[in-house]
Amino acid sequence: MSSLPPLAERQRPTNLDTYIGQVHLVGKDAVLRKMIDSGVISSIILWGPPGVGKTTLAKIIAKQLDRPFYILSAINSGVKDVREVIEKAKKVKFFNSPIPLLFIDEIHRFSKSQQDSLLGAVEQGVFILIGATTENPSFEVISPLLSRCQVYVLKSLEKDDLRNLLNKALTTDSILKEKDIEIVEEEALFRFSGGDARKLLNILELVINAQSGEKIKITNEEVTRCLQENPAAYDKNGEIHYDIISAFIKSIRGSDPDGAVYWLARMVEGGEDPKFIARRLVISASEDIGLANPNALLLANQCFDAINRVGWPEGRIILSQTTIYLATSPKSNSAYLAINKAQSIVRQTGNIPVPLHLRNAPTKLMKELGYGKEYKYSHDYENNFVEQDFLPDELKKTRFYTPQKNQQEIKIFERLKMLWKKRY
Repeated sequence: MSSLPPLAERQRPTNLDTYIGQVHLVGKDAVLRKMIDSGVISSIILWGPPGVGKTTLAKIIAKQLDRPFYILSAINSGVKDVREVIEKAKKVKFFNSPIPLLFIDEIHRFSKSQQDSLLGAVEQGVFILIGATTENPSFEVISPLLSRCQVYVLKSLEKDDLRNLLNKALTTDSILKEKDIEIVEEEALFRFSGGDARKLLNILELVINAQSGEKIKITNEEVTRCLQENPAAYDKNGEIHYDIISAFIKSIRGSDPDGAVYWLARMVEGGEDPKFIARRLVISASEDIGLANPNALLLANQCFDAINRVGWPEGRIILSQTTIYLATSPKSNSAYLAINKAQSIVRQTGNIPVPLHLRNAPTKLMKELGYGKEYKYSHDYENNFVEQDFLPDELKKTRFYTPQKNQQEIKIFERLKMLWKKRY
């Protein structure tokens, strides 16, 4: 069995009918399914956590469209490799031949110069780009390239998806279907896999190989025991990676600088990408500290920039300084709660028309229709403020932002009460 590919590779789907998960993208009448079925596809970026089918989906697209298909991994490919692929793509592209596909795994690891080298070929239609990333492409993909791609978000697999994956492996794999395997308990399998299909199959294979009897039983206890004995066998960066970053952020949120620095050290010693840590600090500065200390976001952004300039090993000191500053700062999640509430209301109420006095009026016709007519220019009034409605009539009494009881937001609250009087 050791000479065979891993179970996860043996079970990789080859068409959309055997592809599990991502129904919102490839289910009946879903956007990507329609695109693939029509045979017309544009450059896309697949964004989602590890093990949710990004690479598999790219390969299925190439197979179903019957296009020349090139693969690059951003981990071990440089500008030279990109240029070589571009030249190959140009040679196979004739008048009526289909445009080749270029799949770049972990495109977020490409530098700006590497991404720049792709731009011209995408613009000229030398190939259609399919990028895969576990990181937010808004931060990691250059704007000119991002503007030429559709971004599709892939989600972690749900329990039903994982269960279907297990059943498929046990009934269709040439090795496993010959064994007497009983899934007595599945909770640990699902918990340790964390919605990652590859991890689930790796764990399953590990637990099966650890048992020698004719009857193989998968229990929570057996799964936990196998993973404790050999944690690197299923994913050295997966569960530990996400658990530690979770502990790190929760320590900052909990105002414990010692805990935060400890988990930071665990990530540094484990070889974590410093930009990943810095990005999380930027998010925490806004989500957990927010308006209680607006300087936190400034420092976190400076930390991100400095990491890009300085690198290792000195970058760890910058991360430590920022971590301690955030952990010891006063906390507020009022901005986080405000945007959550506003988005929820938008989903419930839909596209309510913009009130006439707030509309833009660049043309004579728009002015005649009353666009912007009743708008009061705040700077023409005392204290640069005049009371007027900035929400649609249906939402006039809705409050999204509620200042919290920290020194900074108490001042904000007092100012809002002075300006709006009865509203606050």
